[in-house]
Amino acid sequence: MTDPSDSGLRPWSAGPSAKARNAVQRSVTALLDELAPERVLTRGERIRLPVEQHRTPTGCVLQAATAAVSVSWFAEASPDAALGELRVIVWRGTVSRRGSKRESATMVREVILHPLERPLEECLWRATDGTEYDTSALAAYCIALLEDQMRADHG
Repeated sequence: MTDPSDSGLRPWSAGPSAKARNAVQRSVTALLDELAPERVLTRGERIRLPVEQHRTPTGCVLQAATAAVSVSWFAEASPDAALGELRVIVWRGTVSRRGSKRESATMVREVILHPLERPLEECLWRATDGTEYDTSALAAYCIALLEDQMRADHG
């Protein structure tokens, strides 16, 4: 007889629960809603704001005249990030969107965040440098990153 512990198979490990995944997805949606609320369709022409907000189902771009911040959610980033990964990228220039023929932007900085598993309703995010944010603080941080880059471009 063979020893079952010698079978070469890895023990089954449970991933995050559906409850945890749903809580993270709600936090991602709340973050995107705070940064770039989904637009209501209107017949009139849209007013240009100093910062344009572009939304996708899994992210958003905040585009100013000379800088941008993109926020992208990857639900199944890697085995190390079982609950997913959020990437915040600061850009110099104009970020091209699908179908547009604009100048390309240059990446200035990237912040990678992972959701923390908690029994709380509110998700916490931890950056690779160890800094933790709740959803509102992360939205404020993203806006501050854009403002800093805009000042650097004009400074």
